[in-house]
Amino acid sequence: MMLNYHEPVMLRESLEQLGIQSRGVYVDATYGGGGHARGILGLLGEEGKLYAFDQDKDALQNLSPDARLIFIQSNFSNLQRYMEFYGVKEVDGILADLGVSSHQFDEAERGFSIRFEGPLDMRMNTEAPLTAADILNQYPIEKLSFIFREYGDIKQTGRLVFGIEKKRETSLFETTQQLIQLAEGLCKPQEKNQFLSKVFQALRIEVNQELVVLKQFLAQACHCLKPGGKLVVISYHSGEDRLVKNFFASGNFEGVLEKDLYGNIIRPLHPVLRKPMVPGEMELQKNNRSRSAKLRVAQKNIAA
Repeated sequence: MMLNYHEPVMLRESLEQLGIQSRGVYVDATYGGGGHARGILGLLGEEGKLYAFDQDKDALQNLSPDARLIFIQSNFSNLQRYMEFYGVKEVDGILADLGVSSHQFDEAERGFSIRFEGPLDMRMNTEAPLTAADILNQYPIEKLSFIFREYGDIKQTGRLVFGIEKKRETSLFETTQQLIQLAEGLCKPQEKNQFLSKVFQALRIEVNQELVVLKQFLAQACHCLKPGGKLVVISYHSGEDRLVKNFFASGNFEGVLEKDLYGNIIRPLHPVLRKPMVPGEMELQKNNRSRSAKLRVAQKNIAA
């Protein structure tokens, strides 16, 4: 049974930037509902190959019956290991759409959404040990403050973590509604949805270690790309975008430029676009979840 996933964000732009070659070898690092993958397969010839990653076993229900598609049920931070396993020395292009799928948001039992009551789970890999409830019930207050500030862009975290601390003195967090009832009283009514979304986002990023695995993926993508190959990344959070921007520009995550004796920047990739691409007005009207998306493109240096 095909599951309901969102329309792929900036599909046309992604394919154009990848510059699909008929006989090329490509990686879709975040298969999800397979929308981007189907777009790539539609441009590949019979000799082309697409390796697709997704750690969520639900993605298996959306696989395209295509001999050119090799699906790998794993986190994209294992990119290099699996390419070596399949004997792939280099690929022509890699695409990563870092967004959470509509299917994951719409399944109440996954705990991603502020719209439904469900367990405080938020695991993209349902076999992973850490849940959002574990974080709320067990993390020290200082660590919770860091998570909400850095991953949720929440500037005033004091009242939030104080409320969490008081709540867990008497009972454990178990459901999304318990967290919502606590958090919604800490903001203006007109800011409720935005504030709750930031709280949930911060927990989700920590549960899935999203920034950690993104760093691992970007470093490995450099090794897997052939010289001249393209890396396309769609991000939805300022922390993600900052890592991608810095790595594309400098080859490190701090954005520190290193230059050789001739003043040339030492880096394995170079940015293709001066500014990130964002969804057009028509796409925003059709899919409001694309509103925070930023697409960046880098190309592996010929001499890298």
